Amino acid sequence: MQETSSFLSIRRAGLVAMVALTAGLLQGCARDPLTTNAIPDDYRTRHPITLSEAEHSLDIPVSAGDSRLTTAVADNVRGFAQNYASMSTGIVNIQVPSGSANSAAASKMAKQIRSTLSGAGVSSGKIMETRYAASPNGDAAPIRLSYVAITAMTGQCGQWPEDLSDNTFANKNWYNFGCASQSNLAAQVANPMDLVGPRGMSPIDAERRAVVIDNYRQGKTTATPN
Repeated sequence: MQETSSFLSIRRAGLVAMVALTAGLLQGCARDPLTTNAIPDDYRTRHPITLSEAEHSLDIPVSAGDSRLTTAVADNVRGFAQNYASMSTGIVNIQVPSGSANSAAASKMAKQIRSTLSGAGVSSGKIMETRYAASPNGDAAPIRLSYVAITAMTGQCGQWPEDLSDNTFANKNWYNFGCASQSNLAAQVANPMDLVGPRGMSPIDAERRAVVIDNYRQGKTTATPN
């Protein structure tokens, strides 16, 4: 009887050990969705596109012998004004060099630039002219046009805070991965507010809707005619 009890005890211990081993193996195969989702391996999370203030500028080269804006430069100034009108309502700053060899020519051209900006729709009250110290030697100092606007942008790329070998063993992409594509995507956003919310919808064309419904009821094509 004692031998039978000992045999049953050994058998129970073996079963318990087997069940514990099986549970351990199953637990090792199980997935933890919270842990998996928490791995910071998404480049969109590491390099998010945010809306921040940024300076937009245009440098206009001026030689000492220039007396007026060329047609190409005037077109660039008008394009700058169009971008300003679509992005900002702040001040447009005209920074004119002082003390350089081309400072006299730059002062003359600054007046023409102001006139061109006004003709392109920029309010004269929004145009401010300032001067900056430039070296009398070296390259010709440019006239800089600038304004500040809310812009879609990412952080600076080219950062390598971690060893690449660590990411290789962990089967993860490196820290700088995806930064350039995120930066390029942000640069393509014409209206940063599109990242915040959708634009308002335009009213429907009631006349066209009536035609489409009538054609549908008659079994005709509802495509827009060419």
